[in-house]
Amino acid sequence: MADTHVLFVEDDDVIREATQLSLERNGFTVTAAADGLDGLAAFRSRRPDIALLDVMLPGLDGVSLCRRIREESLVPVIMVSARADSIDVVLGLEAGADDYVTKPFDSTVLVARIRAVLRRFDHATTASAGQDGGDGAPGTLRFGDLEIDTEGMEVRRDGAPVPLTPTEMRLLLEFSAAPGTVLSRDRLLERVWDYDWGGDTRVVDVHVQRLRGKIGQRRIETVRGFGYKLRG
Repeated sequence: MADTHVLFVEDDDVIREATQLSLERNGFTVTAAADGLDGLAAFRSRRPDIALLDVMLPGLDGVSLCRRIREESLVPVIMVSARADSIDVVLGLEAGADDYVTKPFDSTVLVARIRAVLRRFDHATTASAGQDGGDGAPGTLRFGDLEIDTEGMEVRRDGAPVPLTPTEMRLLLEFSAAPGTVLSRDRLLERVWDYDWGGDTRVVDVHVQRLRGKIGQRRIETVRGFGYKLRG
């Protein structure tokens, strides 16, 4: 992932400068901004590979900045929150963020999260579920009104295209590879978010809700106490 360009938007001078230095030491190119409006301008002019956004920002808060970025791009976004139990975490994920980290964070953990998100982004454009739905072309899966082209990485519902972020696509591919099978949150964290060390399952729940909003609320069923499954 050499020459990966990170946009880091953080209003705390000490955190911003220390984190930028740490990321650069790990081989990333970093553009830093101190407020949301400058961050948006930097995103539009520099077109980074990934955006790292603090939630509490002057000018334009991190959640609103994430929404603005998501209106223009599917570039991966990681939110930074000062509190693990903050509603801001959920709001950031609902706004389209792919992941989040909480402050204070260890630089090695942050680098690992960035690299994991970038791997998902890269794989989402090339991975194939290796399945055939049985009633269409190879690489095409059908579940009711939902059609998944696992080779072209496209999704349609009732023939209309469904725009998914790379993380949402990875999540849907994981479900579609085992329709009717209950997938635990821990398994989804490992397979989709690359959390082989564990993680907060809220990221799974929020992404499932976002995915339901795009492919149909009843398409993914909650199995209480166990996880989720895709209806065939």
